[in-house]
Amino acid sequence: MKNRASVLTLRLTRVFTVSAVALCATLLPSTARAQMPAKPSAEAEVVARVNSDVITLAAYQKAEQTLRDEVTRDCQSCPPAQIDAQFKDQQKDLLRGMIDESLIVQRAKDMGISVESDVNKRLEEVRQQNNLATLDDLKKGVEASGLSWEDYKTTIRNGLLQKEVVRREVGSHVEITKEEVRQYYDTHPQEFTLPERVVLSEISLSTEGKTPEEMAAVRSKVEGLRISVLNGDDFGQVARLYSQGSTAKDGGSLGMFKKGELAPQLEQTVFQMSKGQITDVIQTRTDFEILKVDDHLQAGLQPFEKVEAEIRGTVLAQKMQPRIRDYLAELREQSNIIVKPGYNDSALLSGANVPQPDNSHL
Repeated sequence: MKNRASVLTLRLTRVFTVSAVALCATLLPSTARAQMPAKPSAEAEVVARVNSDVITLAAYQKAEQTLRDEVTRDCQSCPPAQIDAQFKDQQKDLLRGMIDESLIVQRAKDMGISVESDVNKRLEEVRQQNNLATLDDLKKGVEASGLSWEDYKTTIRNGLLQKEVVRREVGSHVEITKEEVRQYYDTHPQEFTLPERVVLSEISLSTEGKTPEEMAAVRSKVEGLRISVLNGDDFGQVARLYSQGSTAKDGGSLGMFKKGELAPQLEQTVFQMSKGQITDVIQTRTDFEILKVDDHLQAGLQPFEKVEAEIRGTVLAQKMQPRIRDYLAELREQSNIIVKPGYNDSALLSGANVPQPDNSHL
């Protein structure tokens, strides 16, 4: 098992629970046709005004592309017609989400909310999740994917601002009793019934580029390491000192796996083992390794106490959704929102907004 760490994806995701799509990096302006008056660039053209802020055509087009990418990624085996239908279904709320985001970010500024320390913390988490040495490496990865570093940070910042506003203005007024949490647990047992799982750690030595004689020496060394841990040496410490895999710094920890997530040969082996047992030396295409079963969890319903916090979050989200929409309707009534003809704000279409003022100057 070589490097199982997740690769750097850096994809922009929806950052708010009411379909707010992040304002993304702008597109290059269109090239004007020869001998025709130059059209405004996508960056300059305004799709909507939200009080003193604007949503540009470039931002809207980028959000559309992000949405399409997400729909495609979430339905990789779907035929193009199904992907297109799902995209169009979600696209109708795209501008509404961007307006919602702008309203809440403006509200956060009015409230004097700062999340800069949380932005830095989140960037550090992304760096660690992608096994990058420094934040500068993360910045290079973001820019290599075609995003502006400042736009990437703005996306994270706006998401955190929205969550904090909703927490203060909506979540603080929602109460959840233990009886409600228990009732959810009792009526949704399938959500908390887990399959059989194993938790694994590894010690691996690379065989890439090795001659047959060198490979034999590598195998001998791994067998020696196996004997040392069988004789009482700490597996995690041995992994930190000798393993050449990407997990070495974490004591060889690979994480939890259910059936179907491992290669058939490995699955057949480790799912027959008990907690604390160590495999024989295993040869893969690129290394020799040994695995330790840190835990072997049987299938079954998790205890209520173990999932109580998770359920509380689920019930909170369910209760907050209608309150968030009501809150956004209040913000809209207090705001000046102008949408350019040809673009639809679905909140207005559903009657959740006041009549728009004249938008002829857009």
